Amino acid sequence: MFALRNAVRGQTSVLARGYASAAKSQTLKERLSELIPREIENVKAIRKEHGNKVLGEVTVDMARVTYGGMRGIKGMIWEASVLDAEEGIRFRGLTIPECQAKLPAAPGGTEPLPEALFWLLVTGEVPTAEQVKGLSAEWAARGELPKFVEDLIDGCPNTLHPMSQFSLAVTALNHDSSFAKAYAEGTPKKDYWKPIYEDSMDLIAKLPAIAGRIFQNVYGNGKVPAIDPSKDYSWNLANMLGYGDNAGFVELMRLYLTIHSDHEGGNVSAHTSHLVGSALSDPFLSYAAALNGLAGPLHGLANQEVLRAIYKMRDAVGENPTDEKIKEYVWDYLKTGVWPGFGHAVLRKTDPRYTAQREFGLKHTPNDPMFKLVEQIYHIVPNILLEAGKAKNPWPNVDAHSGQLLTAFGFTQQNYYTVLFGVSRALGCMSQLIWSRALGLPLERPKSFSSEKIKEICSKM
Repeated sequence: MFALRNAVRGQTSVLARGYASAAKSQTLKERLSELIPREIENVKAIRKEHGNKVLGEVTVDMARVTYGGMRGIKGMIWEASVLDAEEGIRFRGLTIPECQAKLPAAPGGTEPLPEALFWLLVTGEVPTAEQVKGLSAEWAARGELPKFVEDLIDGCPNTLHPMSQFSLAVTALNHDSSFAKAYAEGTPKKDYWKPIYEDSMDLIAKLPAIAGRIFQNVYGNGKVPAIDPSKDYSWNLANMLGYGDNAGFVELMRLYLTIHSDHEGGNVSAHTSHLVGSALSDPFLSYAAALNGLAGPLHGLANQEVLRAIYKMRDAVGENPTDEKIKEYVWDYLKTGVWPGFGHAVLRKTDPRYTAQREFGLKHTPNDPMFKLVEQIYHIVPNILLEAGKAKNPWPNVDAHSGQLLTAFGFTQQNYYTVLFGVSRALGCMSQLIWSRALGLPLERPKSFSSEKIKEICSKM
């Protein structure tokens, strides 16, 4: 299981090491057909050798959702990525800087293409430029929405939150689910992954059209540009948002979609898609549920809260404040709240996703006033949090920077930001859903206890 192997720092995927010589002309589905039988045998070997070994202990504080949110419980298999407290996220064994160095970029671009990352998440292999180009073309070919889904989105009042519209549209795609049809026809369990793959590819391909239509209906003129089959996924998304001629914003979308794609399986959106998918709900129903979790303030709204805090600070200290003014403001702020964008449930260092965005900002938006404020905060707040004893990890996370980069390009529609997150997170959720059905993972059904039962159990210890 990749989650077990990748937990060792620096260790790369067995698939990436063992099967890196895949034919350049292969499609993603053809490559998967070769990899799945080998991985099934690998999982069997792991279970045979390690099946009775203990991964960790569960305390009362950890166990019940109302007590500790199940944090720290080791209880999921997630193939695409593993989060290390000191190192940050690894996608199939590769760090973000390694992904930026190794994954193909668009001609003239420098950021990795999300298509390339999806190939990596699914196969454990770094794709060739030819393979990525083929995946771009396939997603473009699959990207058109059914007319009834367009009508469904168009019929929503523009006062309905973009995430509600997003979830509604994704749910409606279930109408044409290949998996739902295959299951009804009695497809053998060992072949479930094939229609799941088709649905997952259709879902990912159609997300830019859904996202673009929602954006134009709520914030624009209601007109959505057609998909350009000669362009990559991020360009088409940016173009549907009205930014196709802004090369910097297109590059930002490539970076944004890549680094937000996956973050282990325990976060709300990833876990939700896995849980609902384990009931053999198709990818559309599974991901619509994930989007509803992503819409929650504690999961998908963090970058908006960061922006609000920075704007409020700017109003109080001015656009070009001294370090001392910021320090004074932050100390006063901490008397009544937690400074947003700093700290993480797992990480104990600066989030590599923050670093990637900071480097992007230094390259593309160094003179943006908000970027300068974010830079000052980056150098000041960690030391204050350490001195105040307010956080185990005083370093910035991904949300401390993403809002600034969007606003720097004039993309200021904050209520829409979570939709971009939702487009990205589908890459990780769908790659895992394909493998969950390929490996025949069972229905998720953890044991629960009442508070009285916990007291009874503990009294006997």
